[in-house]
Amino acid sequence: MADAPIASPGRPRRTQFWGAHPDDDHLVLEVIAGRKTATVSPEDENALPAGEFDDGDMRVGESVEVYDLRGRLRCRIRVTEVYPLTFGDIPEKLWRGEGCASAEEFRQEHRRAWPDKRLDAGFRLVATHFRLEDLAP
Repeated sequence: MADAPIASPGRPRRTQFWGAHPDDDHLVLEVIAGRKTATVSPEDENALPAGEFDDGDMRVGESVEVYDLRGRLRCRIRVTEVYPLTFGDIPEKLWRGEGCASAEEFRQEHRRAWPDKRLDAGFRLVATHFRLEDLAP
């Protein structure tokens, strides 16, 4: 993958977790509870910032601040693994890390979250696995 711009000097990298609804913070709560340990993004959007509190392109070893959808720092995560894959080949460690009961549930959830995407078997994604580092003060 091409190098993407890094976070602004003097501040840590940031991310947010977006659900199917624009004001739904349940994914951040899942991260805090330790139930969500992975996320995906479309390959062509992975390196792109997704707003003021999301730098995009998380990399292995980075400590990343997690913000809720109101812009409040909630916790920090440590990126443990990043890899490309296709929508038709979702490994168990990913669907479990996303809090799903199966690869098919993972696909259904992402079709709901990304209704504007054509999510066929060849659709390219980037998976990111992480562990909770600490909660925000």
